[in-house]
Amino acid sequence: MKHLSKKSEISQTTDKIFNKAESLRKNCLYKESLVFFKKALKKYIFLNDTANIFRSYAAIGDVYRMIGNFNLAADNYLAAINISNSEDCAVMKADAGVGLGLSMRALGNWKDALFHLNRSKKYYRKNNDTEGLAFTLWAEAGTYRIKGDIKKAINTFLESMKLFESLKDMHGTGYCMCGLGGTSRVAGNFSDSLKYYKAANRIFMKLKDKFGIAYSYCGIGNAYRMLSDFKKSFAFFRKASKTYEKIGDIVSYSYTLWGIGTSHKMIGNYEEANGFFNKAILNFKKTKDPRGMIYCKLAKGELSLLNGRTLLANKYIERALNDAIRYKFAIEKCYANTLKSILTKGNVNLSCYKNLGIELNLREIPLNIP
Repeated sequence: MKHLSKKSEISQTTDKIFNKAESLRKNCLYKESLVFFKKALKKYIFLNDTANIFRSYAAIGDVYRMIGNFNLAADNYLAAINISNSEDCAVMKADAGVGLGLSMRALGNWKDALFHLNRSKKYYRKNNDTEGLAFTLWAEAGTYRIKGDIKKAINTFLESMKLFESLKDMHGTGYCMCGLGGTSRVAGNFSDSLKYYKAANRIFMKLKDKFGIAYSYCGIGNAYRMLSDFKKSFAFFRKASKTYEKIGDIVSYSYTLWGIGTSHKMIGNYEEANGFFNKAILNFKKTKDPRGMIYCKLAKGELSLLNGRTLLANKYIERALNDAIRYKFAIEKCYANTLKSILTKGNVNLSCYKNLGIELNLREIPLNIP
């Protein structure tokens, strides 16, 4: 009896540690939450509490994904999946599969990402799990965007948003709007992009969702950048940067740095632009984000070209093109070929974009790419 009482006491204490970690995570205190999640995991392993061991691994995976350590995120999601073998754990396995898919996507491996997401999606559909299905469709839509299938990305975001709205889930609705904002921008629909991001921002302000606020601010900044309103662009990028710095997010912040650099590039501030691209590169190296690195290599190549350093420009552009081909990033491959065409032929063939359903007018440098 004493043994059982002691075990129950440890279990209750461990639950408090886990709940403390969850509270820190909800407040975007990701690194602080990791300490408590790891403490809880050790205790749940001691208690041989399979369900909560799974919860801990999955939560640690979520936090690592949020702070940009996608390899460790994937490792923890896999650990969760491997202990959830019983039928009772099927839903948890599907949830971890979505996290694993998102981690694979962030590492540039969109094919494996779609595999894991599709497997989870089938489970949610079969079991009429609307919440799980909505989130998986959101993750899948972003993966299609990275793949370069813009039409499918937009349709999938709309499908996901419809489900989130039926659930009255405003967080999910807001993130779908951000996804639609980014995908509309890539498609060349800049006014739609601004509309979606502003709508998302209003939602996140009401919810006091710090990450969502920063994410939508960055999107608004990029939409204004594409509309050539650089004064407003810088204002919203500054707002996004302050929030990202407060919550310690370097994943999305890295793309904000790239956006600021691109705005500086477009108004002729090449030295300032180069400084922001260099900062973004350091972060993309930390997060092992090949797509972010491609954008920065293209940016450095274009700056070199603008400064008359054609040999250096060619080196950056070739590296970016090879990486885009290696990872099968269709849109980034178009951007790289555009710069290569300007460098070698002095003109641009826009058929690459049209084949992807993208309407852009990229004729000469500097290029204001979405």
